[in-house]
Amino acid sequence: MLDEQSFRDRCDSAMTDLERSLSPAMERYDFEADFSGGALKIEFEDPPAKFVVSPNSPVRQIWISAHLQSFKLDWNEPASAFVHTESGRTLKALVADAISRQLGEEVTL
Repeated sequence: MLDEQSFRDRCDSAMTDLERSLSPAMERYDFEADFSGGALKIEFEDPPAKFVVSPNSPVRQIWISAHLQSFKLDWNEPASAFVHTESGRTLKALVADAISRQLGEEVTL
């Protein structure tokens, strides 16, 4: 398990990278993303929905809430990324899949 500082560093980097990746997608697709208070909120107007991506420091995970589901991602050293253990998807891939499902078309980040 990562120590607190290593988790924060990797988490900050991953969240910043995800936010940067969402910017061009927001211009092409109908959704808004806002990074504040340590969490990234992704909101859709039609159909209405809100996804939340947030760090959970005590367990050293990033959690995603989307489509009435919760996804817990752990740091994977070989992949140098936060990965959802059950599916093997990275943070960016999982968020892209959730947005694609919401919009009904493939979105890449």
